[in-house]
Amino acid sequence: MSSFLNKVLVILFLSASALSFSQSQLINGPMVGYSAMRESAVWVQTDGEASVSLIYYTIPTGSEAVKKFRSEPVQTSVESAYTATLVADSLEPGRTYTYQVEVDGEILDFDYPTTFKSQELWQHRTEPPNWTMAMGSCTYINEKKYDRPGKPYGGDYQIFESIFEQSPDMMLWLGDNTYLREVDWDSKSGFQHRYTHSRDVGEMRPLIGSANNYAIWDDHDYGPNNADRSYIHKNWALETFKEFWANPSYGFKDEECATTMFTYNDAAFFMLDNRWFKSPNDRKTGNRVYLGEKQIQWLIDALVTSKATFKFVAVGGQVLNTVDKYENYATYPEERKMLLDAIFEEGIKNVIFLTGDRHKTELSKLERGDNKIYDLTVSPLTSTAYNSVDEKNENRVEGTHYGKRNFGIMKMSGPYKERKATIEIRDTDGELIWTRDIERW
Repeated sequence: MSSFLNKVLVILFLSASALSFSQSQLINGPMVGYSAMRESAVWVQTDGEASVSLIYYTIPTGSEAVKKFRSEPVQTSVESAYTATLVADSLEPGRTYTYQVEVDGEILDFDYPTTFKSQELWQHRTEPPNWTMAMGSCTYINEKKYDRPGKPYGGDYQIFESIFEQSPDMMLWLGDNTYLREVDWDSKSGFQHRYTHSRDVGEMRPLIGSANNYAIWDDHDYGPNNADRSYIHKNWALETFKEFWANPSYGFKDEECATTMFTYNDAAFFMLDNRWFKSPNDRKTGNRVYLGEKQIQWLIDALVTSKATFKFVAVGGQVLNTVDKYENYATYPEERKMLLDAIFEEGIKNVIFLTGDRHKTELSKLERGDNKIYDLTVSPLTSTAYNSVDEKNENRVEGTHYGKRNFGIMKMSGPYKERKATIEIRDTDGELIWTRDIERW
């Protein structure tokens, strides 16, 4: 073997060795997930196998010293698209913490605030804290080589910066948080690619790095358009959803699905799954199912039990829109009636549905006697918008339809017995479109 070839082989070997020992880095995140009084979660995604940990610090008050904590390390792997949910479990209630991410021994800092806050222990002590929630649905991130030809369907990504500027405590993602394409539907790696691509948005990073993020899904992050219980790869969909979101739990009782429930300060959130149990839109025989009997009975039980000031029910499709079209709940009239009747007959008050899907925003209200139900639809964030102001939604609150890209802000304020939710709908640049107050009833 020539000396020249020996040198080439040595160089290649040394290069390969250097690569094999190089440290992995983050490609997505950090994203703050759920928050409780004693713990909070932070999600990350690395570019290869790595050991990742969360390092977090108290922000001292008065003369106290800074305290440093480290989460248990998590090993990322190709099976879960190199994602990890790190848990900070040494928290005290009502404290704000700064954090860093450690990847293979290297501590990473970021050029935007990375903080999380544990929930406050206010019960039996003080009035509930004031806090702010952001929300929206339908996030389409363009990827030209896999998108349909023609005008890009997504845009105005600066909307995420506008949301961040509102300083929300939490961000509620109301479904269609990513748009699976034809190229993605028939492989687990396709799902993981789409979720990875949709999270890789520079304008989004400050928002997800500091606010608590919770999510439901709709058809486009579950499978093909209008996908239902028949979708053969629904298990891949659920696995990927769990890999990329840090909700506190998934499923209820003995049922596997994306449903969860959590409290945030004085409010309760019931996060429903409108895909796992749903019968096909065009099915002509058998029971027409949208949420399903088990999920509805669980929801009614949980609503009756809840003592929250407001009970927010998050679901992908519109609930109170009376138009029997698209995937509005009105297309499943028997089940819709069963759910709404149960809320009224049980005397459950302060129920507000939070919905998406329709690429337009509006507030709907249904009243019976001294009780009422609201449905706030907020859509789209970055997908193409549709102006359906002429749609005959008999429950629409006058002046609340908006047919362009937008996001919602809800500010919770006031003493416990006089709690108020102030809704603000803002455009992509953060300009106020309309506002309404909903007082506890």
